[in-house]
Amino acid sequence: MASESGKLWGGRFVGAVDPIMEKFNSSIAYDRHLWEVDVQGSKAYSRGLEKAGLLTKAEMDQILHGLDKVAEEWAQGTFKLSPNDEDIHTANERRLKELIGETAGKLHTGRSRNDQVVTDLRLWMRQNCSKLSTLLWELIRTMVDRAEAERDVLFPGYTHLQRAQPIRWSHWILSHAVALTRDSERLLEVQKRVNVLPLGSGAIAGNPLGVDRELLQAELNFGAITLNSMDATSERDFVAEFLFWASLCMTHLSRMAEDLILYGTKEFSFVQLSDAYSTGSSLMPQKKNPDSLELIRSKAGRVFGREDKEAVFEVSDTMSAVLQVATGVISTLQIHRENMARALSPDMLATDLAYYLVRKGMPFRQAHEASGKAVFMAETKGVALNQLSLKELQTISPLFSGDVSHVWDYGHSVEQYAALGGTARASVDWQIGQVRALLRAQQA
Repeated sequence: MASESGKLWGGRFVGAVDPIMEKFNSSIAYDRHLWEVDVQGSKAYSRGLEKAGLLTKAEMDQILHGLDKVAEEWAQGTFKLSPNDEDIHTANERRLKELIGETAGKLHTGRSRNDQVVTDLRLWMRQNCSKLSTLLWELIRTMVDRAEAERDVLFPGYTHLQRAQPIRWSHWILSHAVALTRDSERLLEVQKRVNVLPLGSGAIAGNPLGVDRELLQAELNFGAITLNSMDATSERDFVAEFLFWASLCMTHLSRMAEDLILYGTKEFSFVQLSDAYSTGSSLMPQKKNPDSLELIRSKAGRVFGREDKEAVFEVSDTMSAVLQVATGVISTLQIHRENMARALSPDMLATDLAYYLVRKGMPFRQAHEASGKAVFMAETKGVALNQLSLKELQTISPLFSGDVSHVWDYGHSVEQYAALGGTARASVDWQIGQVRALLRAQQA
């Protein structure tokens, strides 16, 4: 249940968010691109909740029907955003609640925006990597077809802008096509690493409510499941890899564009662009400007220069030193168990308090609100969260009973998160086995 302010996290807070902060924190202007995959992920998660017994079949069907309506509104351009919509996820959930009522609050049970956001991003990137692969393959095919058709054409090959050797025109075309084939291979590798499911990881600790991540994997057609819930929600390696791929691919395309711009000048006159990919001058009628190629070149960003070896050597030396130092640090590291234990505090169990209410039958949004109110009450009274009396907790919700005392056990807390990738002992043991197996496979 959202708070009176319309926020999904309002139970803990008093007063409105500053409008400047509201605007600063909002991402809806750009992440609206994720509307379709956000609905897709939510539909899969609702099925996971139903299998775990957290939704009835009727509730799941109600949510699925509501999500279909949300998707229909986005597709038809009739979805209306609210000023309180921080991002696409809150917008869709807010609209779902308007359509189906309080049942919508159950959809987020055990799910954090942390795992929701990264799942959406992976779904969107997987989809778009596939589209880009298709476009890249089409470009390469076009280049190869042309190289085959014009293979008897000879022209000067250049080095340092000096005529160097005669070469086939096809040879020049293929020099760029081959570079692009490496880009297509790299993109497939990026897509493989994008295609890993983080959903079911919660905020950082995992999912404590029995949601089957393998079911979610099958529903969303992911190739694998993330191994560690904290890593799953925080890492963006796949984004960095994609950006690197894009930078390198654009570098190759920029090189080709640079050559063609040169070859299209009056001084060379080797090629001429179609009018469909050229523009004219507002002053000089004779001009035919290769704007298409110039835009390709300008969008490439940073282009590698000739001093590539120096950079490779420096980075290689740095990485070697960093890895050796990091190994030494970890192997000699001491930990102070007592200080770690002392750093635990009851307020860290506020989410567990919400899950306690969920297990009593309360929709997660209402449970989140109630837990936030308990935190606020404890802070107001100047006591720890676990020092609130049962009577005080029951002023927030009558669902609290004597067994709420189990919530304040840290060992019990971590053992809840037994889903694959979670922080429970069995799950951590599984992760260790998985990582060792990966190392053996890589070293074989």
